[in-house]
Amino acid sequence: MLGPYYKSMIFIRRFAYRIYLKIRFKNAHIGNGFQTDAFFDLSLHKKSKLKIGDNCIFKSKTKSNFVGINKKMSIRVCENADLLIGNNCGFSGTSIYSSKKIQIGDFCNFGGNTFIWDTDFHPLGFISRRIHKIEEINSSPIIIGEDVFIGANSIILKGVQIGSRAIIGAGSVVSKNIPSDEIWAGNPVKFIRKI
Repeated sequence: MLGPYYKSMIFIRRFAYRIYLKIRFKNAHIGNGFQTDAFFDLSLHKKSKLKIGDNCIFKSKTKSNFVGINKKMSIRVCENADLLIGNNCGFSGTSIYSSKKIQIGDFCNFGGNTFIWDTDFHPLGFISRRIHKIEEINSSPIIIGEDVFIGANSIILKGVQIGSRAIIGAGSVVSKNIPSDEIWAGNPVKFIRKI
C-alpha cells in the first residue's frame, strides 16, 4: 500500500507534467486523468495535432509494469500529421511515429515495447536512400478501433486498420488489416481464431 508521501509525490508529478505539456506544446490536447510514471520523449511539429483522451496511462518504467519495459514512451507527430488517442487507453514503453495520421479508439491497451509507425522512414530504392529522397518515403494512416489489445513487442505498420475488440498476440508484425473480434498473431501476422 502506498504511503501518503508517495501518493502526494505522484499527484504533484502528474499535475506538473500536464502543465508542462500544455505550456510547451500549444497544439496538444491532454485529457483529464492523464497519468505517466516518467517524463517521455515527445516531439510535435508546430503544424501537427496531438489529442490524448481522458484517463490515459503512459508507462516507461519496469517498476510500473513488470512485463519488462525496455525503453520509455516516445511520440513523434510530423508536420501536418495527426495523432488521436481515445479515452481510457494504456501504453507501456510504446513508440508512436505519425507522419500522416494515427487514430486509436477508446479502451485500447498496448503491451510492453510496442511500436506504431505509419511510415517506412526511408525510401525503398537504394539510390533514393543514398540521397535521402524524402518525397519517395511511403506513408499511410493507421486506424485502430475500440477495445483493441496489442501484445508486448508487437509492431503495427503503415496503412493498417485494426477492427474493434481485436487481439494481436505478443511479438507480432502487423502489415495487413485485422477484422473486428478476431485474434491474430505471428510474423507475419496470421489469423488464429474468432473471439
